[in-house]
Amino acid sequence: MTIAEMKKRKEELGYTYQMIAEKSGVPVSTVQKIFSGATDAPRYETLMALESVFGKPAEVRENVAFYQAKKQGEYTVEDYYKIPEEYRVELIDGVIYDMAAPTSAHQLIAGLIYAKLLMHVLERKGECLPMISPLDVQLDCDDRTMIQPDVVIVCDRDKVIQRCVYGAPDFILEVLSPSSAKRDSVIKLNKYLNAGVKEYWMIDPKQKKVLVYDFESGQYPAIYGFDSKIPVAIWNGECAINFEEVYEHIRFLYERES
Repeated sequence: MTIAEMKKRKEELGYTYQMIAEKSGVPVSTVQKIFSGATDAPRYETLMALESVFGKPAEVRENVAFYQAKKQGEYTVEDYYKIPEEYRVELIDGVIYDMAAPTSAHQLIAGLIYAKLLMHVLERKGECLPMISPLDVQLDCDDRTMIQPDVVIVCDRDKVIQRCVYGAPDFILEVLSPSSAKRDSVIKLNKYLNAGVKEYWMIDPKQKKVLVYDFESGQYPAIYGFDSKIPVAIWNGECAINFEEVYEHIRFLYERES
């Protein structure tokens, strides 16, 4: 979300600088400087905190023609496919969730890890298929859920059809953002567990942590820092992601914000 979009949301919601400061944890003086334009390059973490105040992560856009006159919980995959491509959404148990545009850190992290997973498969001529968003995953093979995880690994190629992944991937990775954190860490976590996903990674760039859920072993979550080398459990640790390399890949973003 841009600062201009936040300003617009501020006016729509009628928030004062003090209210924004209380909701975000950002000092009121900093909020004033950002919204007045006195600060040209706010820190990434500050912008994420502000975005968490103005984002609408669990609400469908109102008064938009392409949404049919249905209540949340009643939408289907048919409705999902009627939504124009420029609007990024997910459908979970009949509820439509807006998806904010990903940040640079989000894309760099997901892209690098996807590349490493793909290289592992190609070098070994493996059957598994690492895939990266945007990608539809019809998780439960029903008409009430269609999600877009950041990175997946599918080892049963019969699940990969032309329009989507039909069924639960073996591995899913999500990079958290303020607008998606609750959905990724609560709603989708339970969906993935119940659907039969074997392994789920949640990467938190702000906290520099990775939560790993190895659903098959029943021992979870394991919590790692960005100084760790994390094995991919579905491949019995034959592939591991070195998060020191991941951090070096995006270090410039953190240094720019400090």
